[in-house]
Amino acid sequence: MLSVELHSHSSLSYDGRDPVEYLLEQAAAVGLDALAVTDHDEIDASLEAADIAPDYGLVGIPGMEVTCAAGHVLALGVRELIPAGLSYDETLDRIHDAGGIAVVPHPFQKSRHGVAPHISRAQLAAADAIEVYNSRLLTGIANQRAERFAKRRELPMTAGSDAHISEMVGQAVTEVGTDIRTPDAILEAITEGRTSVVGSKTPWRISFQQAAGGAKRRVKHALTDFL
Repeated sequence: MLSVELHSHSSLSYDGRDPVEYLLEQAAAVGLDALAVTDHDEIDASLEAADIAPDYGLVGIPGMEVTCAAGHVLALGVRELIPAGLSYDETLDRIHDAGGIAVVPHPFQKSRHGVAPHISRAQLAAADAIEVYNSRLLTGIANQRAERFAKRRELPMTAGSDAHISEMVGQAVTEVGTDIRTPDAILEAITEGRTSVVGSKTPWRISFQQAAGGAKRRVKHALTDFL
């Protein structure tokens, strides 16, 4: 059984703060076995993290969080950029063509680009797994809806800290039923449903700080692009 963080953001994300080294240090410090850095519509930092993860005693899983037309989808196991703005169905196809798996994060959280309000339930069930515990959801209602949906459809379930600062890496993790320490083995176990979720909510003050910091960084990025 391996403890895996499947949802984290580095400073390459428009709303992330820390370099990948900080995320890897935190993952190792809290006893994780593997880490996926999943930046918004960016992959370079994730590829770097995957390459240097063994230096921290970790398995590095390359990936990204893709903004498709319906919302966010995690592309895990890909080593190429999946374009933003495609339809949900085409996004899943691109992820699979790139050798990855598609995990839908916070699907019922409309305010955070959850896809569920914009696609059919059959489309949602076409994902390889559903994130049923996201530590940044304040009430937990959307998590409960995601878990009920995944159980009804017998879909694999994952958890993710959705960390935008390194201190929150490991707040919610996926326990994966394999002892083989490779990205392929971990992703295969996920798609086969050999998972359980463990975690706790991100403290509200940290969620507020992450959101506020993300807003500031978005403005900075926008000004930089304009100039």
